[in-house]
Amino acid sequence: MADPRGFITLRRAGPARQPVAERVRHWSEFYRTLSAEAASVQGARCMDCGVPFCQGDTGCPVHNVIPTWNDLVHRDRWREALDALHATNNFPELTGRLCPAPCESACVLGLIDEPVAIRHIEQAIADRGFDEGWVAPRPPAAETGRRVAVVGSGPAGLAAAQQLRRKGHAVIVFERDRRAGGLLRYGIPDFKLDKRVLDARLAQLEAEGVVFRTGVEVGRDLHADVLRRDFDAVLLAGGARTARELAVSGRELDGVHLAMDFLTQQNRRLSGEPLEGDRISAAGKHVVIIGGGDTGSDCAGTCVRQGARSVRQFDINPQPPAERASTTPWPLWPMQLRFSHAHEEGCERDWLLATTALEGEGGRVRRLRATRLDTGTTLTIEAELVLLAIGFAGAERGPLLDALGVTFDARGGVATAGGHRTNVPGVYAAGDMRRGQSLIVWAIREGRDAAAEIDHGLRTATCELRRASSER
Repeated sequence: MADPRGFITLRRAGPARQPVAERVRHWSEFYRTLSAEAASVQGARCMDCGVPFCQGDTGCPVHNVIPTWNDLVHRDRWREALDALHATNNFPELTGRLCPAPCESACVLGLIDEPVAIRHIEQAIADRGFDEGWVAPRPPAAETGRRVAVVGSGPAGLAAAQQLRRKGHAVIVFERDRRAGGLLRYGIPDFKLDKRVLDARLAQLEAEGVVFRTGVEVGRDLHADVLRRDFDAVLLAGGARTARELAVSGRELDGVHLAMDFLTQQNRRLSGEPLEGDRISAAGKHVVIIGGGDTGSDCAGTCVRQGARSVRQFDINPQPPAERASTTPWPLWPMQLRFSHAHEEGCERDWLLATTALEGEGGRVRRLRATRLDTGTTLTIEAELVLLAIGFAGAERGPLLDALGVTFDARGGVATAGGHRTNVPGVYAAGDMRRGQSLIVWAIREGRDAAAEIDHGLRTATCELRRASSER
């Protein structure tokens, strides 16, 4: 235990962040990584609980050994802390920035005080690992001669690719976009994830021997039959990219867009990639974002930085309570009111609003009509840009999944039996494509578990082939 009285004497502290007036003028990250001294103090608040709920499925799907690296940071043993972190998590620099930290909601200290700043300590360890050069390639000691195709380069696909490559399998990752990273690159705003952080980790994977083939849409540019013929196993990790739609009149008007189209275009713009389709901009406009989740918040922060006149975010659900709701007792992820960066930056929120119609002039949206579900009253709101951030409805259907003949579950994801095997021999699924829209930590866990299952299957098959050969 780092400090037997630390949880009593020390207060929680997070990283400093730029004032609103400064950060809305640029697209860079505005949080500062915890200093070594601050991280050491925060690590000392860990109680080293007999049953660390923070690292179970409820708190941490990747099963980070949180009390261990909290103690190591407090004792200034940072290199060991990084090793402990990497033992369960391939990309702590990403989870440290993007995970909503269910581990902190499950922290025992949170029952009586503010929880340990676990996520910020995690990022501090990972960032120092890169700064010190401790994050180095770990190529396999021997090759197995087996080839695995990973379709999709989001966190699930990348985690699986790294794990499989380190087992000695040849791994090729197929990505239909121009650059690898999936929604990490194209769906997360730069002010939440500097893409140089992602590129540094991708460079490690490439140095380990993972091959990336970008700009290739499997199913169209490469037929599924060729994929199955040329590879010993295929992992589907393409995410749950079918967006839920808003079925109201006026949806077809110009200025009404899916949230992910908006976010992706802005990220492409910042990276210098050519843009496709209509140019979407919030500059000088009254913006309404339908959907109260993190994607809507990301849209709000983006709209503010683009220079929107006003930004409003609507949620069809009731406003959550300020404190943990009784329906989500500790250590569950609590239902309670949360404030994101965007809500500090000038985004107005409203609850229990159901959009009933969109109206326009000259083919372009100008107004939104909504009903308050608690009172039944109606209202008309000026809206020159409407962004739909109401979630996703499962895996994106297309030539690849059709040609493979995989089945789907009730949520629209690729169905698997028991683990990650689909109904098609040699074809596996992981991440949001299998379990539906979820957290980055679940994506990494899915990728790691799928990799272990694929590795076991390949090695078992190899043993069977050798046994059959020796019998002949």
